[in-house]
Amino acid sequence: MSTALPRSVASGENTGFIVLISGVATLGGFLFGFDSGVINGTVDGLKQTFQSSQAGIGFEVASMLLGCAFGAFLAGWLGDRLGRRGVLIIAAVMFLLSALGAGAADSSAVFVLARVVGGFAVGAASVMSPAYIAEVASARYRGRLATLQQMAIISGLFCAFLSNFLLARAAGASTEALWLGQAAWRWMFWMQALPSGLFLVLLLRIPESPRYLVVKGRRAQAMAVLTRLYGSEEATAKLAEIEGSLAGDQHRPRFSDLVDKASGRLRRIVWIGIGLAVFQQLVGINVVFYYGAVLWQAVGFSENDALLINVLSGGLSIGACLLTIVLIDRIGRRPLLWVGSLGMAVSLALVTVAFASGHLDAGRLQLSEGMGRLALVAANVYVVFFNMSWGPVMWVMLGEMFPNQIRGPGLAVAGAAQWSANFAITVSFPVLLTGIGLAGAYGIYTVAAVVSIFFVLRYVRETKGRELEQMEG
Repeated sequence: MSTALPRSVASGENTGFIVLISGVATLGGFLFGFDSGVINGTVDGLKQTFQSSQAGIGFEVASMLLGCAFGAFLAGWLGDRLGRRGVLIIAAVMFLLSALGAGAADSSAVFVLARVVGGFAVGAASVMSPAYIAEVASARYRGRLATLQQMAIISGLFCAFLSNFLLARAAGASTEALWLGQAAWRWMFWMQALPSGLFLVLLLRIPESPRYLVVKGRRAQAMAVLTRLYGSEEATAKLAEIEGSLAGDQHRPRFSDLVDKASGRLRRIVWIGIGLAVFQQLVGINVVFYYGAVLWQAVGFSENDALLINVLSGGLSIGACLLTIVLIDRIGRRPLLWVGSLGMAVSLALVTVAFASGHLDAGRLQLSEGMGRLALVAANVYVVFFNMSWGPVMWVMLGEMFPNQIRGPGLAVAGAAQWSANFAITVSFPVLLTGIGLAGAYGIYTVAAVVSIFFVLRYVRETKGRELEQMEG
């Protein structure tokens, strides 16, 4: 990759190059989003092809998340051994294999295996992409660049929703044959092979994280990368900062570092990371991502209209992320989190009220025109609040809140907690849908949003404007 890009006149910083390599890293987020969203339009196809029960569908949809939890947990450990870039390359290969395998699956077991492979890639990318960005960017705009990760996730979701909608419309339905005699739902998965291949090629052209190189004792390589990023004068100071943050504690990062040696308990910063990760899922956002088409069909919309609503939600999400990019390095992470929690609590409560007003007719929830409109508007307001706050900010904070020595293990534990909560919410939704109904399920997510307000106000510390070497554990 050429470094002949715009430089900061004041410091010699190669800002254009930093933005460029951060953009490559965020392709992992795009694939994270695409892989998460593509399942949304394929549920009918899975039911018909594999004759799956409600519980079976819940597991097929959620199976990816088992791989996600495993991938996120191992990503930090692998990242400390193979490098941030090395883990992303492995993830790119697995994204490609998953896309091809899920589309070609001839049984539920093969499909689940392919999705678990993709899930490992999603989990690894979700942890390592923001970590890579945080380790190459300056504190003054690190939040904006890391927010690109969520922008990429939402763009991936949007592209998956749009692709699903167009493919289903071209075939007549997701279960109908499209090209080469294959059902449209299979092509929905195969479309992911294109960005997966691009991600793999571009990763081969970006440098490794300089902080990883310092930890591994590869000082000359770290200096070369830092010079490429910041110019020779600032690179020397940066290298000294990184080495200073590791002075006296340069053993290989390990999970035992997460335990406070004085108290023998898990460090407070790790608990906060776990809390951020879990609350991001307990508010139920992935019910919208994974079951959006099912949800809107359940309240009377056609498959075509339900898929179109998903496209609308994806577009609103992108707009919300753009707002976060503008605000995150100005007002900070913490204000965005508590405002987002408040907005989600109110909008989820309105969705719950709307769903509670309906009645079942032939297994479908029937809403009045006014309540149907309220549910649709409030659900999309909820999506906007999530994607201007917890969606991007949680990943930004996980990438930057841990001290250098425990960043890998800390990310591993928090990432695994996030995907485990994701799995629990996703696999439980079909059961909740038939057990306590949509209103009951959304009532649970509303309570979680309310509790998250107090969690942020009580425990979350601001990280805006602080270099990674200044983070305390």
